Amino acid sequence: MKKLLLITLTTVALFSKSITATKACEAFNDLKHNKNYGHIVLEPNSNYEVAREQNGNYYIKVPNANPTMRWVSVSCFNGSNSAASSATQNSSSKESSNLDSVLVVSWHNSFCETHSNKRECKRDGGEYKNHLVLHGLWPQPRNNIYCGVDERIIALDKSKRWNALPKLNLKPEVIELMQKYMPGYKSNLQRHEYYKHGSCYSKDANRYYLDALQLTKRVDETIGEYLRVNIGKRVKTINIKKIAERLIAKDIKNKIAVKCKRGLLSEIWISIKGKGKSLKDLIKGAKPIHSNCQEAIVDAPGKFRRF
Repeated sequence: MKKLLLITLTTVALFSKSITATKACEAFNDLKHNKNYGHIVLEPNSNYEVAREQNGNYYIKVPNANPTMRWVSVSCFNGSNSAASSATQNSSSKESSNLDSVLVVSWHNSFCETHSNKRECKRDGGEYKNHLVLHGLWPQPRNNIYCGVDERIIALDKSKRWNALPKLNLKPEVIELMQKYMPGYKSNLQRHEYYKHGSCYSKDANRYYLDALQLTKRVDETIGEYLRVNIGKRVKTINIKKIAERLIAKDIKNKIAVKCKRGLLSEIWISIKGKGKSLKDLIKGAKPIHSNCQEAIVDAPGKFRRF
């Protein structure tokens, strides 16, 4: 009887309150949001039991998940009755006009190394080879995704059925930029990126892509030109940062990261704050970001071979 009472009291202490999800956020296995086994997403308007709160996250019980205990940002519960959620909601409202995001551009030659079956990679990348192109513009934190997106659309996106996603009503000038700086549009990458990430940047897909593509153009005209001169060579991350400091902004050094895969330069990430098309202005106040390599080879078109 005493054991039963102890178990009951422990359970009550563990799950101190129940809150309602207002967003279809990912539920992570770790506090840093690096892993999500089973690709678990919260159901808006559903209640979840909270075990504890830490670093702006709730540790909650998610039925049918394995394991069931998951970490989710408190911002996913805006509008709940708890004091913590109320404070988060006010903070989120202030941040909406001063959004933290990461611009992610890919070196198209490296992308096509592992995606040769993609339409945009035919003919060794076609007109996109030797260019930095838009992968996405991702509002932060990482679990800030699928804002106000219908669950049916989320399910289609998670199953990578991008062709089945609703078509975006894009303006001619946006389409023109997309055809130059986002080859993934041939595989409907633009639908995936907007519904998953862009929906948390703007309700208007045109606004999202006009900003993202103009920023990509600026990066390709500066850092991209340096990479084109060094195709087939090994370049240092510190030198890429120096080029960015000279051609984009003096204080960009800690706001830019070089990402590498298999010894090849794969992507450039740039941390920005706010919205707009001026990269120089957007990096002011942006959060520092880190590279995962100190040097890499600038991949040439076609299959990479080590000699």
